[in-house]
Amino acid sequence: MSTRSIYIASPEGDTGKSTVALGVLDLLVRQVQRVGVFRAVSRVPERPSASGNTLRDHVLELMLAHDGVDLSYAETVGVTYDEVHADPDAALSRIVDRYHRVAAQCDAVVVLGTDYTDVSGATELAFNARVAANLDSPVLLVVSGRDRGIEDVTTLTRLSLAELRANHAQPLGVVVNRAEGAVRTADAATRADFSGDHLPTWVIGEEPFLGAPTIAQLADAVDGTLLLGDRDLMAREATEVIVGAMTFEHMLGHLSDGAVVITPGDRTDVVLGLLAVQAADRFPSLAGLILTGGLRPTGRSGQLASALQPHVPIIATAMDTYEVARVASRTRGIMSTEAQRKHDLARAMFEQSVDADELLARLEVERTPVVTPLMFEHELIERARGDRRRVVLPEGDDDRILRAASTVLARGIADLVILGDEAAIRRRATELGLDISAAQVISPTDPEHVEQFAAEYAELRAHKGMTLERAREIVTDVSYFGTMMVHLGLADGMVSGAAHTTAHTIRPSFEIIKTQPGTSVVSSVFLMCLPDRVLAYGDCAVNPDPTAEQLADIAASSAATAAQFGVDPRVAMLSYSTGTSGSGADVDKVRTATELVHERHPEMSVEGPIQYDAAVDASVAASKLPDSAVAGKASVFIFPDLNTGNNTYKAVQRSAGAVAIGPVLQGLNKPVNDLSRGALVADIVNTVAITAIQAQSTSNGESA
Repeated sequence: MSTRSIYIASPEGDTGKSTVALGVLDLLVRQVQRVGVFRAVSRVPERPSASGNTLRDHVLELMLAHDGVDLSYAETVGVTYDEVHADPDAALSRIVDRYHRVAAQCDAVVVLGTDYTDVSGATELAFNARVAANLDSPVLLVVSGRDRGIEDVTTLTRLSLAELRANHAQPLGVVVNRAEGAVRTADAATRADFSGDHLPTWVIGEEPFLGAPTIAQLADAVDGTLLLGDRDLMAREATEVIVGAMTFEHMLGHLSDGAVVITPGDRTDVVLGLLAVQAADRFPSLAGLILTGGLRPTGRSGQLASALQPHVPIIATAMDTYEVARVASRTRGIMSTEAQRKHDLARAMFEQSVDADELLARLEVERTPVVTPLMFEHELIERARGDRRRVVLPEGDDDRILRAASTVLARGIADLVILGDEAAIRRRATELGLDISAAQVISPTDPEHVEQFAAEYAELRAHKGMTLERAREIVTDVSYFGTMMVHLGLADGMVSGAAHTTAHTIRPSFEIIKTQPGTSVVSSVFLMCLPDRVLAYGDCAVNPDPTAEQLADIAASSAATAAQFGVDPRVAMLSYSTGTSGSGADVDKVRTATELVHERHPEMSVEGPIQYDAAVDASVAASKLPDSAVAGKASVFIFPDLNTGNNTYKAVQRSAGAVAIGPVLQGLNKPVNDLSRGALVADIVNTVAITAIQAQSTSNGESA
């Protein structure tokens, strides 16, 4: 397949082009194996500044940080503005040469146009058009709809398209970004008329949060230092700037979540009052305080401020209040690699506004038969939000859970219930700059739910002598509380384990949800995402030494789970011996299990006992089991015991760079899934998506 590319250009600066570029990049990594990024003209090369720090193009850095891109900064920059000024033709020649070096490594390339940070911006669109024409890259034009009406947007779009064509570039489509008012709500006919020639035109609304600076960015802008507060909260966005010059009583009515308050450092009354606000429920959660004039609370007031141990960052600067307010109001945030909520919001807005199928069709990018980890993760998310389910997260006091919840909700993957103290959870989420407003938060000590769950649990466990009084104590445990929600249909599935052991997470499901009819054991699989395919490994997390009967059930469950997630199940029953070449208790167990699978599921492709190399390598399979339908191309691997399975999945994960998704529990009547205590936010998001998909199947009468 030849390399396809798309050139993202604008006729002016501040169009939010990075949001569009990120969305296009997401689209391409779902289609092809190797995606590249190229910046035709950068503001800065990769070089040290006078202070010794490395100056970099933050938009290019953002794109290169994407999991689907594997290129260095140095090889993805064409030229600088200085080089364009010095000799435009030579600069163009170098751009073409450096682009083709990137294209030679990739199946598709996103090319970023200029940002209009140069003094000669009037000629930039023409130069971008010349570059796009020489790269043979169709152009996706991004124009701003901010502070513009339909007539202005139409005029700008048509003039820009004419400029592109005059310089022999081929427009692919138009994105009107940051749209407001009538432009944002324009009907399909009006949008189609923006270009004047029926080019596909998509409109993305203005979202002020995407331009909000973080406290760290404001601190840099005012040359400030962190005086007090949680350094981790410096990454929070400041959504409003307030000058705290009035009395504290009057100031209270002007505070809002995410605001940063600027006040002279000797206004001790304001500082201490705002710290009291941060400690109180049902008051706004500030993003930060900036103390001006080189002053700060001293004496007993300073001691009191320190003793309050505030989380909110307090920045001290030598600038005066007027200058700080002026600088802060002009500081526009960038979408850095750490800006999780901005990433989630930008992706969600692009997905909701741009017709992905139409854009890909116009690019003529064919889908590769290879399945990369990012492709697989995308398929999970698409399937989950195609039929949204309700998932309960019991560990609401874990920041990773809150960050994952923010992503899940922003991207519409599932509806969520979070367990814990509502005031504390929402306050912490707000401190972290997250939006979990769409989640329901329930306390596991809520009397109404406790009584309902205790009565049900006591009845379920009556044969074990369970009393209602004891049941009331048990169901307040978050794992039991969440499992009872799933059992009673108040949630469709549960994801836990970030802060609890596997046993703590899944034991309640054995007692309450129980196994499916005909399944003797609950087991697990890891979905192992290799660079070009997805495999299923079972059981690597639950059963230490399964019997032959249990191994047969694990094989059947694992095959069903693999099929559920798009993996054609060809099952290898692993052992240290292949075919009839070996004997011993361990081999005999696997042989018996394989025979049981053949008897119970004659339609299943299964081979065993078989060694791992014979299962995956066609040349080894040809010599050891030449007539096998599974050997050499197995996709589901059943390990004889937990010791072997757990070590193997970790070895493949670490040594081969595979992405391990799981463990995915199987065999339960309703889905409950366990997290590793070292789980990353992305792991939690994937597990929620998997749980939602399992819940979809469960509601349709299929296996979980």
